[in-house]
Amino acid sequence: MRPIAIPDHIKTILDLQTSPEVLISTIKKNYATLYRDSPEVSVVIPAYNEEENILLTLASLSANITFKTVEIIVVNNNSTDNTEALVLATGIKCITEIKKGITAARNAGLQAARGKFILNADADALYPRDWIEQMVNPLATNEQIALTYGRFSFIPVTSTPRIIYFLYEYLADLMRCINKYLREEAVNVYGFNSGFRKLQGAEVEGFNHPAGSNEDGWLALKLRNSFGKLHYVTNTKALVWTTDRRIKMDGGLIKGMRKRIIKLFFPDKKTVVRADL
Repeated sequence: MRPIAIPDHIKTILDLQTSPEVLISTIKKNYATLYRDSPEVSVVIPAYNEEENILLTLASLSANITFKTVEIIVVNNNSTDNTEALVLATGIKCITEIKKGITAARNAGLQAARGKFILNADADALYPRDWIEQMVNPLATNEQIALTYGRFSFIPVTSTPRIIYFLYEYLADLMRCINKYLREEAVNVYGFNSGFRKLQGAEVEGFNHPAGSNEDGWLALKLRNSFGKLHYVTNTKALVWTTDRRIKMDGGLIKGMRKRIIKLFFPDKKTVVRADL
């Protein structure tokens, strides 16, 4: 079951946002225990002008509890603010990709990564303490799984009550279930909550995709068709928290809910066609 309220460990990270100095110090301390010279896992984060969000994201990731060695890579995609300076202050690796766009940024991160497993994250999301373990373990224990993907919940930053988003999220879960079993599962995959093996990702030419498709879903299709199945991680320990600006990108909560209802009863035929590589 999804949580109605924001979990305490996510609230703890949110409480640090008023003090960048404390955030930087916390990230440095946590990352020192997480990072090793020979990482098993690379967490890749594209970032464009994310100075308001990046430290909270890095704080949540660096606080992960895992037996695996981890590196975090931020891909600065031509930011004009202090994103790069803030990342470097934490001791976390920051590379620059001058070609604009999420596809170029994710490909640059994939190329720079040294881990066997790649986890895709975003600069405006908060990650639970067990996220790395939950997303990597299926890949590490089952060679038939080509990609893992998970769910997310919204952190209200406006006057909308959390309970409203809670109900909206269950509608989204229903859509994912229908996509998984009746339509095309790959459309469920989001770039900020998914994972795969680096060598397999490189073999299918990374995040490159044809016009009219998305980089994350298309990668999922390529990996599934070449190496195995997609694995949906439903454990709430892997539930990613993000601000409701994604809802705003859909035109607001009501418009976003309307879109999902329309897709529920009138699916886009193009989505099915794109599944046939």
